[in-house]
Amino acid sequence: MSTSKPLATRILWGLVIGIAAAVMTLGIGRFHPATLQTMQAFSGAVLDPFGQIFLRMLFFVVIPLVFASLASGITQLGRLDKLGPLAGRTFALFVANMSIAVIIGLAMMNLLQPGHHLPIDDKSQLMQQFGVDASQTVERQHTQPSMSFATLVEMFMPRNLFGAFVGQSTDRLGDVLPLILFAILVGAAATQLSEDKRQKFQAGLDMMSEVMTGIVGFALRLAPYAVPAMIYSVIVKIGTGILLTLSVFVVGCTLALALHLFGTMSLWLVLFTKRKPLAYFRQIRPLLITAFSTSSSSASLPASLAIARDELKLAPSTSGFVLPLGATMNMSGTALFEGCVVLFVAQAFGVDLSLSQQCVLMLLSVLSAVAVAGIPGGSLPLIAGLLATFGVPPEGIGLVLGVDRILDMLRTTVNVGSDIVTATVVDAQTPRTSAT
Repeated sequence: MSTSKPLATRILWGLVIGIAAAVMTLGIGRFHPATLQTMQAFSGAVLDPFGQIFLRMLFFVVIPLVFASLASGITQLGRLDKLGPLAGRTFALFVANMSIAVIIGLAMMNLLQPGHHLPIDDKSQLMQQFGVDASQTVERQHTQPSMSFATLVEMFMPRNLFGAFVGQSTDRLGDVLPLILFAILVGAAATQLSEDKRQKFQAGLDMMSEVMTGIVGFALRLAPYAVPAMIYSVIVKIGTGILLTLSVFVVGCTLALALHLFGTMSLWLVLFTKRKPLAYFRQIRPLLITAFSTSSSSASLPASLAIARDELKLAPSTSGFVLPLGATMNMSGTALFEGCVVLFVAQAFGVDLSLSQQCVLMLLSVLSAVAVAGIPGGSLPLIAGLLATFGVPPEGIGLVLGVDRILDMLRTTVNVGSDIVTATVVDAQTPRTSAT
């Protein structure tokens, strides 16, 4: 399932219109302050609640979508004790690929620090805009216990599992960490069921995931109207400083994605295969264009299989195993993007994440990327959950909604490019007699 091009175009036009209208309002406000005050009041009374409708439709599906998608991904592996060397090598590369991608993204955000380009006064207004007191959020970060083995156990395995991820109040999301661990345990246990029962259980999980994805689709239909409403409200209340911050974030994300695809993957080709990166990327160029234009790993899968067979001459058993699995699990671009968004929004809200917290963020970005729905914008509910996990207002994803579509095209290109490189590496490391 993918978002239609007219909808994507409308979202981008909505972003442009919202920014233009907000800048015009600020310009008029310099000569007629009463107009600016009126529009600020209108934004708070009408535009903000309308934007919340869109955001909270995404928040509704966080818990069931994360659980169903991740548990299904583990369940579909089959019996864990029967996974052969091909599967072990493939999953090891998947994990390494996504982990390296997140590290690159976090390093780029720490280097550029786009969220810190906002003046302190603007950060305070930003917190007030989203209805969260800045001092309380920062204080909550400082009062958190130091990272230790006992702390990790408490974070991932609380005594009250359902109370932890459901949350103790109606104005905040619960903790996603225990939910992720619970989903992994459920999926691992499901692999031990008989084949008939396992397939039935997986079908139920897939059905739940599909229904939740449908709700995300409903929310995305509001995006062309919610995006301009929210960006207009933020700029009118905070000023144009947010535009500079957002542009630095987009540039940083783009550079990190390009570095992973053409840097890390080129290094893999040199180290693990006998292929030359420049010639290799020329061969897969049609595939990268397909991924960029469709923004869908699933839609790009036929092109991936065709290029693996006709251009790269990979063993059919290798490409037939790695590529379909990679289209749903090997989401390096998505993992990189999730880490970048969480760190960027945390910076914008004045919440500093320590090195140990960023290490946890890397792990969670990898796990949640596997659970992302295969549609443009499918990562938004999971990012909201990650923000809440680190004490950052989940409404902060509103800052990146306008540019999400552009970055979605780029990160899908990285996802698909990493899949085909991973398949090439696995093929090079697998004897033909066992791969065919």
